[in-house]
Amino acid sequence: MFATAAGAARLSLFVVIGLIALKVAVAALTGSLSILAQAVDSFLDLFAVIVTFVAVRLAGKPADGGHPFGHGKAESIAAAAQAVLIFAAGSGIIYSAVQRIINASAVRLTEAGIAVMVVSLAASILLSRHLRRVSRRVDSAALEANAQNINADIYSAAAVLAGLLAERLTGLSFIDPGIAILVALFILRVAYKVSRGSVGQLMDAKLPEAEENTLKAIISEHYRSLAGFHALRTRKSGKARYIDLHLVVPRKTSVEKAHQLCDHLEADISRRLHHTSVTIHVEPCKDNCESCPVICDDRKPGSRTAV
Repeated sequence: MFATAAGAARLSLFVVIGLIALKVAVAALTGSLSILAQAVDSFLDLFAVIVTFVAVRLAGKPADGGHPFGHGKAESIAAAAQAVLIFAAGSGIIYSAVQRIINASAVRLTEAGIAVMVVSLAASILLSRHLRRVSRRVDSAALEANAQNINADIYSAAAVLAGLLAERLTGLSFIDPGIAILVALFILRVAYKVSRGSVGQLMDAKLPEAEENTLKAIISEHYRSLAGFHALRTRKSGKARYIDLHLVVPRKTSVEKAHQLCDHLEADISRRLHHTSVTIHVEPCKDNCESCPVICDDRKPGSRTAV
């Protein structure tokens, strides 16, 4: 039920709403600023989950007349929005921690606060792992960003829990906010990583180097039939990969044979790089027979270069 992209987003929604209600109630009971900051952080998660749920449904829509390349970038937009939310959550934790240090306010009923943080920590760990597994299986940028978002909660909840335990044992009120500030800096780093990946897709950054190397290796395997390639361009939109290149073939190759070669190459690429759309522009060779790996009628005797 929760193994699909939409199901995982729905599960996130249920869990986050439950954690918000629990944290708000305990924050009001204990007067804890750190738990209140956690509640605010979870509220941001709720907004992020809603954005993810909408983005996953929109990105899954097939291409249409108005969107011939599909709707995959909806996931990148959602990931960028979540990066802003993670940054806001980290900044909010720092602000709350500084306020608590200045006011030197004590927490009431720390046992209740400790209990809710244990529950929050366990729920966030389980949810983050599930979201990460699903995102990798379905190749969803939005779910991956949401997993990063929930993962940030794990560290902030652990910091609040450690602070409450330390305050309960020592009575020193500055320990909790001090730890919270350190964890908030990690959260800001997560925001940077998520934003870098999402902005890269929105700006049509090329595929990762490992994927481009795989693509070049696939093309090289066909060098007995083609003379080379150039003008390679790659990009990703959601889980869809888009590749276009210029393929050089012997100048006397028939249209039918060139078409068969392109079909074979596209099939090989799709088997190794999933969710791929390939556009190939075929060009005739320029009679550079000395360096060409193809055997054809125009080859000069003895000039073939071993491959």
